Amino acid sequence: MGGRRKNMPKAKRQALRGRGPVGKAAVVGARYRTTKRVSARVVKSTDALTLQGFVRERAEPGTKVFTDESRAYHGPTDGFEHEAVNHSVDEYGRGMAHSNGIESFWSILKRAHKGTFHKISEKHLQRYVNEFAGRHNVREADTIRQMESVVVGLVGKRLMYRDRMA
Repeated sequence: MGGRRKNMPKAKRQALRGRGPVGKAAVVGARYRTTKRVSARVVKSTDALTLQGFVRERAEPGTKVFTDESRAYHGPTDGFEHEAVNHSVDEYGRGMAHSNGIESFWSILKRAHKGTFHKISEKHLQRYVNEFAGRHNVREADTIRQMESVVVGLVGKRLMYRDRMA
């Protein structure tokens, strides 16, 4: 997640070295096919240790895990079955192997960044990720149930301006 280089101030643009995701924040996520719930978090790195750790924290041993072709997901499986689709050769699904569910979540998060929340600082990115994961996880509930989940989340929380300054 992050802004486009062409929209950055010249000084910030010149400070970035490299191409692609340089200067951007990484977010990893998983969508559970049985419950259709999403779990996502901001990560410092997209290396194998981080991404495989994210999977291990969220999946039961023996679970079949479907990912994209990122090399970071390959390696010690620790009791997981793993199957990947190769987006770089226009492969987006092969039988049950696809990442369409989590891609849908990324699409909504990115659309919000471009459309409504033009400036999402890295400092608050996890809050936005939590917000949109929460929205995704209650989207199939009717309006009353969605409102109830918001109210339940507010119980015991009171944000006051004077407390912010403390």
